[in-house]
Amino acid sequence: MEFTPPTPVYHPLMPTQTHTFVAVAFVENLSLKEISAAFPEARGGAHERRLTRAEGGEVFLYPFGVVVFRDVPREGREAELARLHAARPGLTTQVVREDFTVREEEGASIQLTGGALTVDRLTPERAAIVAQTVAQSAAMEYYERIVEDLFARTGNLVSRLETRGTVPLRVRPLHRFIGEAISTRNEVLSVLHLLDKPDAVWDDPAMDRIYEDLRGEFDLADRYQALESKLRGVQESLELVLDVARDRRLVLLEVAIVLLIVMELLLSLVRLG
Repeated sequence: MEFTPPTPVYHPLMPTQTHTFVAVAFVENLSLKEISAAFPEARGGAHERRLTRAEGGEVFLYPFGVVVFRDVPREGREAELARLHAARPGLTTQVVREDFTVREEEGASIQLTGGALTVDRLTPERAAIVAQTVAQSAAMEYYERIVEDLFARTGNLVSRLETRGTVPLRVRPLHRFIGEAISTRNEVLSVLHLLDKPDAVWDDPAMDRIYEDLRGEFDLADRYQALESKLRGVQESLELVLDVARDRRLVLLEVAIVLLIVMELLLSLVRLG
């Protein structure tokens, strides 16, 4: 009996799919617990909410005031943002928007070229890593703006101290500025701790590679160090300005005490005369 080899069956490769991630950052933080009623279909923990839209695409909500859309058209993004504004009254308009592209191609090696990430499969876990990293980059851009503003305003105080050798007598505005700087510093550091490597990447070498590539693409490590350096510079400069203001007020207090003593002596001499 003649052996007839089986007819080979060819499975066409999955066509390349392009996924678009759009991050929108706001000034305010988001309380995921408070907005959960407006997004009942969302699932997640304390650090994010994730929902799959019936019309297609996904939405990621982060407590540090960033929303990331995956493969959601403009009309869908506007509808979801309107739902967010209704759930969070007083939410300002977006301050930062960041886009990123992921190409999914079967059999392709993981690589980042031309500002886009190529993967063989975009699993839900990998999509979450991409969304979180894009969200971190958008949040960092916002904090870079406010820290740069603090840095410039602190520079003006130091410049005045350099040219005049003193600071204004009114220290209440200085105290308010110091309070603002401390509040901003605490908020920045509390948010940027999320730049730590997510737990999900430890057990998947491919996800670890994706995470490291994305961190390099968005330059997160260097930007974080730059923010820390500027915040440290603001803190040290304000401590110097506050010390000068305190010393000046002490000098004025001592002068006032001396004048009071002189006046008391003069009054005593007048009485004796």
